[in-house]
Amino acid sequence: MRELVLGVPSERQEMFLRDTHRYIAFGGARGGGKSWAVRVKAVLLAFRYPGIKIMIVRRTYPELRANHINPLRTLLGDLAVYKDSTKEFTFPGGSLIMFRHCGNSSDIDKYQGTEVDVLFLDEATQLTEEEYDRFKACVRGVNPFPKRIYLTCNPGGVGHSFVKRLFVDRAFKENENPDDYQFIKSLVTDNKALMEADPDYIKQLEALPPKLKKAWLFGDWNIFDGQFFEEFKDVPEHYKDRRFTHVIEPFEVPSDWKIVRSFDFGFRKPFSCDWWAIDYDGRAYLILQLYGCTETPNDGLKWHPDRIFSEIHRMECEHRWLKGKCIDGVADPSIWDSSRGEAIIESADRHFVYFSKGDNKRLPGWMQCHYRLSFQEDGRPMVYFFNTCKAAVRTLPLLQFSDTNPEDLNTEQEDHFADSFRYFCMSRPITPKLSQKNVTVSDDPLELNLKKYGKYYY
Repeated sequence: MRELVLGVPSERQEMFLRDTHRYIAFGGARGGGKSWAVRVKAVLLAFRYPGIKIMIVRRTYPELRANHINPLRTLLGDLAVYKDSTKEFTFPGGSLIMFRHCGNSSDIDKYQGTEVDVLFLDEATQLTEEEYDRFKACVRGVNPFPKRIYLTCNPGGVGHSFVKRLFVDRAFKENENPDDYQFIKSLVTDNKALMEADPDYIKQLEALPPKLKKAWLFGDWNIFDGQFFEEFKDVPEHYKDRRFTHVIEPFEVPSDWKIVRSFDFGFRKPFSCDWWAIDYDGRAYLILQLYGCTETPNDGLKWHPDRIFSEIHRMECEHRWLKGKCIDGVADPSIWDSSRGEAIIESADRHFVYFSKGDNKRLPGWMQCHYRLSFQEDGRPMVYFFNTCKAAVRTLPLLQFSDTNPEDLNTEQEDHFADSFRYFCMSRPITPKLSQKNVTVSDDPLELNLKKYGKYYY
């Protein structure tokens, strides 16, 4: 057998190859050398642990062939046997590298009985969180081999949210151990081999539109292509950024502020009930939210309407910001539909939760949302979100444009709060005063206190 020549890793690739966490994410920008790192790590594991089972997953087989199968056939030669009918490399010691595709969620059903020791999810942000969780279940066994999951990723895609939560924000759920997770950020400038072979590649990235440039060149997880509400700004990543934000700490809502309730119904998908406080200048604050979602994004609680409106009524009777208030409600007109039985609005009426029909015009509604989010001449937007309204803060910045209607939202995403937000905005339309991109920030945002209303949260 001939000698195996793997090449020299970059500093970041070497970190990836040496890392022993259970969950390891690598990447963050285009051209960071992710595919090479996956191939080499898989081969090293196959030789180091005879009999180990390794699986590499991508969306399509053509991607697997181009990025992994063909390069590995060249790299390994007669050191391993590739069988195209099974899409597997078999090594002399019995180790196995399998290649599997996941074009959609139903493809995962074929792998339910698959048991592997190490899983590589290449371009993991192309998978939904549900698909990711189902693939995780394949990593099991009682043998002494390491049990690990490697993810390569760039900002954007349907899985952007869960990858960012786990590896960038490190916002873990109760059953997730922070010590199991490691993120290794790699930029195109870390890939010396690519820089030498194709020095113009970085120029291509630098010439991209601003959002794509930030995501693909600098690995910015807060901005990605197609973002529908690009005005939305969460807490600044760095204190020194001095950026404005829409997300603020809660404060005690003045008793004479008007309260408006907006509602978007959901059963299999989440419902969103949102309470907005309106200050003396017409500025809106999302102060409370009842969002019907399981721990899985975009998965509804399947509550009957009576249960939903019973809970809304309870909150409005008990919460100090709501009780005793005359609350205007606005909702999707579809809840008045009685063509398939009792209209949902009848259940709301039984629980003394009253609504008027919302204006459901989509494009004018989205424009009103944009107007609210845009910063005005005083450097402040016309809407704020309390950071306790987590579903709103989580979902709004992740929504993307429709592929078929460039002015509309992609309705296949978790857009339930956005729809409720739209009904609210259409119930109190405003006239735009100044586009955000024309704002000149002359004052230090850290000194712009909302004296009566709270403060910017940095």
